[in-house]
This record gives sequence, structure tokens and C-alpha cells, in this order.
Amino acid sequence: MSMSMSVEDWVERLGGQDGPERYRRYALGSVGFLAVSEVGLWAVWVVQTDSAALPLASVAVLGVVHALIQFLLWRSALSHYLAVGPRPVPLMVVYTAVTVAMGALGCVLLASGRIDDGDLTSLTVWLLMFFAGPPALALPIRAGAALVAAVAVACLAGAFAAGLTGSSLVLVISATVVMVPFMAIASRASGWSVRLIEQLAAARETQARLAVAEERLRFGRDLHDVLGRNLAVVALKSELAAQLAQRGRPEAVEHMVEVQRIARESQREIRSVVRGYRTADLHTELAGARSVLEAAGIDCRIEYGPAARLPSDVQSALGWVVREGTTNVLRHAQGAAACTMSLRTAGPAEALLVMENDGASEVTPGAGTGLTGLKERLAGLNGTLTTEQHSGGHFRLTARVPWEDGE
Repeated sequence: MSMSMSVEDWVERLGGQDGPERYRRYALGSVGFLAVSEVGLWAVWVVQTDSAALPLASVAVLGVVHALIQFLLWRSALSHYLAVGPRPVPLMVVYTAVTVAMGALGCVLLASGRIDDGDLTSLTVWLLMFFAGPPALALPIRAGAALVAAVAVACLAGAFAAGLTGSSLVLVISATVVMVPFMAIASRASGWSVRLIEQLAAARETQARLAVAEERLRFGRDLHDVLGRNLAVVALKSELAAQLAQRGRPEAVEHMVEVQRIARESQREIRSVVRGYRTADLHTELAGARSVLEAAGIDCRIEYGPAARLPSDVQSALGWVVREGTTNVLRHAQGAAACTMSLRTAGPAEALLVMENDGASEVTPGAGTGLTGLKERLAGLNGTLTTEQHSGGHFRLTARVPWEDGE
């Protein structure tokens, strides 16, 4: 399986949105099967053991109780491991007591001659093997390992004291050393896998929420950048047209026609933003910026530099810089008389756009969301945006974007 598989792939492989819940039910179903298997093993042990009815009935009853408590403890331990339930300490105590009681009963039966070495060997191995699972989840790793080890040592010591020796003792010790750690590790791994699947599902939900939030930010940023300059021009043209109309000048009609054109262009650009197709062509933005600034009575000089050779993504990012910078001049530099825009290369691997204007107010232009949005755009291309404001109302906006000239 590929290690690069995404969160969505993992969840889909588990059966869709309800995959984690289905996987948890699968884990609990496996535990239920384990409990039924334990009951079946004790039934086989009782049938094959040649002993009196009462001792066998006692082992059978304790075996069924042990399997039932094991299943309940498994469920509680898994809930605790997934941080949705308390630590099942009382149930763990009862489970340990029943396990020790069964081990002690087997030792008593061997010491009294009612079962043979092979019967006690199988009883002890099965008992410790089934016991090892729940503590691995119900308790911290060290505490669970210590409890399982203590119960195993106690049962093995009891078996030795009851008379289990020779090959039978070696077999029970060997099987315990192999099977008990295996069951404990497998149980811990089972709980870990359930928790991992649920964390993957939670990560998928978080990823979806972040995608929605990112799209909202993109839409808000594009809407701000698209409408900012156009609304500033509309306000400027409308104010000029009103003044001309009050004087009875026919030029007022021309300015209102321009306002109408800009409004229609804004509608088109808003539709592009909604569709997510909005891009900013650098050459067009530079020419448009000069037209708008000169209409506002601001002398604008442009150095196009390598505009035609820049990649489309770099052109788009710098085009947004030009648009926002022009908006800031119109809004915040009421006394501006001149503005320069210079696009050039800074070394062999960087495109540099510098916008400078006079008449800037004391408050940093674009201190709202505009410049923040530009920084986010440029950050996607490993670019930077800096601003400088000097005495006398001189303001400079500098954008740098890594770029390698293919020529």
C-alpha cells in the first residue's frame, strides 16, 4: 500500500463517512468472537478432562464468567483508550481476581490428583493468554505489563508448587513467554488502529473545514482587490461629473458614461471571482493603472521591464499588487501629483515591482485587508511585500517574486 495515500483514500477504503464507526464495530466484534472462543476452549477442556463433576463444573462456571468479564472489560478498555470513557479499574480488579481464582483452582485440582499435568498446562496457557489482552488497553503500558507479568508469575509458581515439573513445566513456561506478550501487543495494536482510524476521520473533517475557510478567504480577498480600485474610480468620476453638471458643462455626460462602463466591468469581474477564474494580467493592469491615475490628475510613469516574459502566475500576482497599489493612491494620497511604477529584475532570479507616490497621509496606506491579502498571494510564490513611508508624504511599495528568465 502506498505510503502517500491521502486521508480521503484511507476513509474511503474503510467504507465512506461511517468507516471509523464500522471499524470500531469490527474491533468489538472480534473481541466478542474471542470471548466465544474462550468459552469453547473451556468446554473442550471440560469434556476431555477425566475428573469429578463438581471440580469440572467449577472450572466451567469460572471460565464462562471469565469470558463474559473479558468481553465487558474489552469494551470499557477500548472506550478509555479512545478517550471517551473512564478507566475501568473496578472491572479490572474483578477480572484479575477471577483469573487468579481459576489458576488457583487448577493448581488445587493437580495437587489433589484430580487432573494431570497436561490438563493444568492447557488451562494455565489458555487462561494467561486470554487474560493478557484487556490490561494492555485498560492500564498504562508499564502498569498493564506489570499486572500481566505478576499474574503470570503467580500462576506459574502455583503450578510448580502443585507438582507441575519436567517437560510440562517447560512447555507451560515457554508457551506463556510467547503467547502472553503476543496477545498483549496485539490488543494494544488493535486499540491503536481504531484510534488511528478515528483520528484520520477527524483530520478529514478538519481538512474539509479548512478548505471551506480558505475558499472564503480567497473570495473575500479577490472581491476586495477587484472592487477596491473600481469603486475609488467611480467615486472620483461621480464627484467630478457632479461638479461639472453644477457648472452646466457637457463633459459631465462623458464622465458618467465612464462610470457606467466601470460598473459593468466590475459586474463582469465579480462573476469571474465567483467562478474562481479571475486572474490579473500584468501588462493590462499597468496600462489600466496609468489611465485611472491620469484621469485623477496624477502624473504616472511606468517602466514595463520584463512584463511580457514573466510566467502567468507571477504576472497575476504582480498584477494584483498594481491594482491594490493604485487603489491605495486614489484613496489615501489625496494630494498625490506623481506616481511611478517600475518593473525590473533584481539579479538573475527575482522579479521586482516598485510603486512610489507622493502625497501619502500619515496613516500607512492599505493598513486594512488589502496589503495583507497581497502578502498572502505573494507568499504562495515565495514572494515578499514591503512598504516604506518617508517624511514629506513619500510612499513606496515593493514586491519581490522569485523568477528565472528562460532566455
